[in-house]
Amino acid sequence: MAALAAVTGVAAATLPRMHKKQRCRSARVVRLAGQAENDNETSKLQMSFPFSAVVGQEDMKLALLLNLIDPSIGGAMIIGDRGTGKSTAVRALERLLPEIAVVAEDKYNSDPNDVSSMSDEARARLAAGEELPVVMRRTPFVELPLGATEDRVTGTIDIEAALLEGGKAFEPGILARVNRGILYIDEVNLLDDQLVDVLLDSAAGGWNTVEREGVSVRHPARFLLVGTAHPDEGDLRPQLLDRFGMTVPIRTMNDAESRLQVLQRSSQWARNPGKLNAQFADEDAKLKAKILEARDKLSSVSVPRDLRLRISSLCSALNVDGLRGDIVVNRAARALAAFEDRTELTDEDVRRVAVMCLQHRLRKDVVSDDVDNSTRVVEALIREFGQGPPVAKQPEENVMA
Repeated sequence: MAALAAVTGVAAATLPRMHKKQRCRSARVVRLAGQAENDNETSKLQMSFPFSAVVGQEDMKLALLLNLIDPSIGGAMIIGDRGTGKSTAVRALERLLPEIAVVAEDKYNSDPNDVSSMSDEARARLAAGEELPVVMRRTPFVELPLGATEDRVTGTIDIEAALLEGGKAFEPGILARVNRGILYIDEVNLLDDQLVDVLLDSAAGGWNTVEREGVSVRHPARFLLVGTAHPDEGDLRPQLLDRFGMTVPIRTMNDAESRLQVLQRSSQWARNPGKLNAQFADEDAKLKAKILEARDKLSSVSVPRDLRLRISSLCSALNVDGLRGDIVVNRAARALAAFEDRTELTDEDVRRVAVMCLQHRLRKDVVSDDVDNSTRVVEALIREFGQGPPVAKQPEENVMA
């Protein structure tokens, strides 16, 4: 792989000046490099539980899917007891992530079609007249270790090397790897305050800046934030809580049939993961295709002015601080309409997402206190829309023998 990457780098750097046949061979090398990376990713994906095999927890799965359709919703936080499938479902999202076009040999997954979000290095290559080679890579999915140091997250500058070489010897961190992808934090309420500050800075501007001894490096760091939390382990800082577009409290399923299904699937996964992968591969593939189709349809979903006004009236009645609540409800409802192949928003779309978008914006201690603010949102929905959230339709589960 190292040798191939080295060849790819040479080919990419000289691509515009080569003979036509040489360019074709070089472009093929770039594609092969991307294919090799994706083959490794595919092998890694087989280790994650199939998303379609997760039993129940429909609100949690819907929140995650809507964020894949429209990342500008702002991510999701899942709150619940241990053993309820939070981490399993989030990690299973890797199976649904599409490939994205990136600039070859770029450490920051720069978008070749968006100069404003490219790294400085990619823009410099473009400004120099280079034809930027492009490879396809799976959307990054990075799990942030709770014990990670700030340098590991932001990256480090080697001052000695920078002085000797006359440049910026920068070693990228996690925020570079996760650009244009998903950053997952398990037990997010245990995250160190320093790392919270770093994430808040990057989430606000979409860029990560590292400064040391007068040397400064900046690179794009736009990511979808997904977190899971256990109520007994403390709360989140309000600033970080506000960055999550949606929150979903989940509980242990107590009906015997659901518990039996979880037992059967977890036992099958432990004994023969390949069999479970094969059983749900088609369902995951269909779901991934449906997400991509919904992304394409998103811009064509219209929101009647009257409905937008009622969403704002709902947020006003609940005294939601700021306007992020209004924005997120609109975006989540539009994503839901696109997901269900509709081009106009309805009251029901709003009623289905409002609780997940607003309940965590009504108090500061959303994780550890015992207050259920979903009731307040439901009451406000009834006043404004005449009805609360519709009863979720439970899908027919494929029970295994």
